[in-house]
Amino acid sequence: MIAIVPLMLLPLLAYNLIMLGVFGGMATFSANLLSLNMMSGADWTMSGGDLLIVASLVILFVEIMKATRTSTFSVVDHLLSMLVFVAFLIEFLMVKNAATQVFFILMTIAFIDVIAGFAVSIRSASRDVSIGL
Repeated sequence: MIAIVPLMLLPLLAYNLIMLGVFGGMATFSANLLSLNMMSGADWTMSGGDLLIVASLVILFVEIMKATRTSTFSVVDHLLSMLVFVAFLIEFLMVKNAATQVFFILMTIAFIDVIAGFAVSIRSASRDVSIGL
């Protein structure tokens, strides 16, 4: 039953907790977490927002893998993923602190999760249909 919970809910919750100041407020997104000197001489840095986006991309991969299974709960999983995307969209449009590049990219990842989930499910369902002649 826990497998039907959309994992994209985690970045949404993480962003909101950071926005509310649980982890230090909005400055957490711009704070550099990692800085490496590259062989080219350039400095590569990763901020908190970058890390949240990378984690969301990993979650997107897991969600797409979840979409390949055919079960009775797959429709519920897609419905809940759609609701998470709608929550992202409403928050992006209505909350001032959510109007950031990081949140927009997270919302786009949630949208891709919804579209890819439906596309993969439809494609795999068409392979399950066999017509006997």
